[in-house]
Amino acid sequence: MSTWTVPGLDDAAADKVRTMLQERLVALIDLQLTLKHIHWNVVGPSFIGVHEMLDPQTDAVREMTDAAAERIATLGGEPVGTPGFVSSTRSWEEYTVKRAAVQTHLEALNAVYDGVIGDHRKVLLEVEELDPISHDMLVEQTEQLELFQWFVRAHLANEDGTLDPKPAA
Repeated sequence: MSTWTVPGLDDAAADKVRTMLQERLVALIDLQLTLKHIHWNVVGPSFIGVHEMLDPQTDAVREMTDAAAERIATLGGEPVGTPGFVSSTRSWEEYTVKRAAVQTHLEALNAVYDGVIGDHRKVLLEVEELDPISHDMLVEQTEQLELFQWFVRAHLANEDGTLDPKPAA
């Protein structure tokens, strides 16, 4: 635990927020790497559209990781983003799709976004009263992540706008 935090935030609240932000940092680092992996390994007739869609998403998620890490440091914590730590502390399975068609990768990426966004939303509710600054950061990140998922879902949608398979709730 840190010996200091920002003015107006007690140590116990800061510690809770730092812990939740560290979990989000791990998820964002993993997402950033997954997006780049898909960028390199997606193939098929609509390859180029997806390939080019993923670089701005990767860049934006990289900025999110930086914001989360800097917020942890601002609150007196030590953000950890090493590969071993990310791998050993994440609560989800490794992304296993290698070189594959657009549809296969986008279905898998949609599921990844379901998890990241769902967890971001849970943390939003917990952080809201503890630290409005961290809450605002997470709101902005969630808004952008939801937009990126919409881009993915637009590629997967049927003519009637439905998704098949249906995304996890």
